[in-house]
Amino acid sequence: MKILKFKFLAAVLFVISAIQVGFVSCSDDPGVENYYTASKEYAADFLRNRDQFSDYLTILQRATGERGDLRLVDLLGTYGSYTVFAPTNDAIAKYLKGIGKNSIDELSKEDCDTIALNSIIELAYFTTDCSDGQYSKSNMLEHVMSVQSKAEWSEAKQDSVLAMYINRTALIQHADDSVSNGVVHTMASVVNSSNNLVGTSLIEDSLCTYYAEAFQKTGWLDSLQNYVDDTYKWATDQDRIDSCTWTNNKLCIHTAAEYDNVAYPEKRYFNYTVFMCPDTILQQKYNIHGVDDLYNLAKELYQPVYDDPEDIAANEGNNAKIYTNPRNYLNRFIAYHILNRWGEYYTLTYNDNFKLPYNFRRNKKDIADWYETMMPHSLMKFSFPSGSQAGLYINRRGVQSRADARGMFVRGAKITPPKQMILKEGQQQTAVNGIYHHIDDVVAYDKQTQEVVMDECIRFDCTTLSPDFMTKLTDGETARGHSAINPGGDNNRYGKGGQGTNALTNSDHGVGFKSGYTRNFTFKPTTHIHVRGRVLNYWSYEADELTVKGKYDVVIKLPPVPAGTYEIRMMTCTGFESRGIVQAYIDDIPQGIPFDMRPGGGTLFGNGEKLDQNKFGNDEEAIAAWDKSIHNLGWMQGPKFYMPGNRSSSDYTAASMRDLPNTIRKVLGTFTTTGKEDHYLRMQQKMDSEDNEMNFDFIELCPSSVYNNEYFAEEPW
Repeated sequence: MKILKFKFLAAVLFVISAIQVGFVSCSDDPGVENYYTASKEYAADFLRNRDQFSDYLTILQRATGERGDLRLVDLLGTYGSYTVFAPTNDAIAKYLKGIGKNSIDELSKEDCDTIALNSIIELAYFTTDCSDGQYSKSNMLEHVMSVQSKAEWSEAKQDSVLAMYINRTALIQHADDSVSNGVVHTMASVVNSSNNLVGTSLIEDSLCTYYAEAFQKTGWLDSLQNYVDDTYKWATDQDRIDSCTWTNNKLCIHTAAEYDNVAYPEKRYFNYTVFMCPDTILQQKYNIHGVDDLYNLAKELYQPVYDDPEDIAANEGNNAKIYTNPRNYLNRFIAYHILNRWGEYYTLTYNDNFKLPYNFRRNKKDIADWYETMMPHSLMKFSFPSGSQAGLYINRRGVQSRADARGMFVRGAKITPPKQMILKEGQQQTAVNGIYHHIDDVVAYDKQTQEVVMDECIRFDCTTLSPDFMTKLTDGETARGHSAINPGGDNNRYGKGGQGTNALTNSDHGVGFKSGYTRNFTFKPTTHIHVRGRVLNYWSYEADELTVKGKYDVVIKLPPVPAGTYEIRMMTCTGFESRGIVQAYIDDIPQGIPFDMRPGGGTLFGNGEKLDQNKFGNDEEAIAAWDKSIHNLGWMQGPKFYMPGNRSSSDYTAASMRDLPNTIRKVLGTFTTTGKEDHYLRMQQKMDSEDNEMNFDFIELCPSSVYNNEYFAEEPW
């Protein structure tokens, strides 16, 4: 067999990278300027100058895309950033034999489109950038591509060597040929990508047959077959802008001290993330050997929580077997294992496996995000602790490997990292409309989850409030965490900040959204909304935010929370004239008088100053009294957990959002919920101006057991 041949430099960098990171993943590094370039050839010249790619060049020339005007050879002969998985003539001959054809002349134009577009990503990835996992950008066919490295026996060397596969089937024969506009990998096989929808992929997983059968019997398998929104359209052609080009100067949006270059998605998709527990774990932990046993487990978990007369009726006698009923315990169980958004291992929390995690005090609090699941009015927590139990967990509570300040620790279910996920030959974790993960235990919105795991201040980053903010765009990325065009800075992952008004040179990209196509949001035509790209130096939690601009009036369906009374808080950055005056409503009830976001934190707190930590030293009582006094005025300081900045290691002495002058939380009001109904937050701009904006950073839904607890003061993190 042919074995991947690393260049010496790439092999060395691969080892260093693996040691530094500690676990294997992908980065967004375009990398071209960081590697030795043996030739000034563009990718197209590289292919033309080597006879072994003659058939591939012919296929590229015949591929013209959906509109019939795509000229791929010309594209690869110009400035840009590309990864080309170029099959040799031998590889193409093997492919033709496998589909019963004798020559490339027998390939249709559609065949050529598929082969060609599957083989190109519009960003350069070297083997050192991604050794196991999914590439952040999709290929030109808008399919997610995976990469897997594994040791294989070499007959020639009589030794084990490292082999790397794309989409688990296409072997890289020779890697990392740097060209002026990217990188070319020589392929021993044609790169194929599955056209499976995620529902099809998960029922083909031979390790999770009980879950697969349950997905079918509950009817949830059919729900996972949605992909393209055929109703998606704009009022004018001028609004219909491809989300990966950003070339319309009209949409350079002023946001206080910066400008964002904003574009709208060309198409709208639906994505899903599914969690599956393998049969062997179910057998060992719960003695489960089929769907009926799985139902009994679901009943044990959900009956104590969902015991209304209708719930009981749906699970008694013959009704217990009607698994398609949404009140059926097995139906709830399976629905809770589904998110209606794209969630990779390093996107389900803001641990992006690059620089961003260094901005958090992870010795005090775990990185975490919360999402609504497909089970009505249910919430799921994702945590990524550091330390000895590092990894991604569902419904975990604690800090690192210990109990939190209130003595609570729940391990949660651990998600299998992509490198460790066992799949049959040729099977992929990703599908065109979603991704699924293996977990080492079942997950449920049961009594423990609602009363213990969720009994804390729940912080939702505003870039997660709509599934559309975390759904793949036409360029294969999501709006949340979208890469910037930032040559020479932060490997394309983060923007620079402080950009000018020229859209062609502005790297601060944002993705815009329209009412009617933004789930959980409704807003008037005078409202502009876009998700900002991440900039590490922004005074924004997680380095990004949602910008709401204009004479805005926006209503947001709040994420579901367990039964109780909650205080709603909004994190924002004040102190800019462009901020404006805002009226908040909870369930259509005005919350106090409109608040002016233009003054700085000190003025808003009512005493002309913001807390100087040195003023009180270590006097915890004085600090607590200060916090209480400004809370009574409807304000809180920012969290001490996050420290803006561009750093390559943790620095727990850096200024946090609590220390900065204008990063503050506004207490909007309270509401009480049974945990089984929807609640809404409305934010309305009261100034008669089209130029005011609100930086909508995060919201907190804090239970009264936290903000009004006589035994435990609310932590500053």
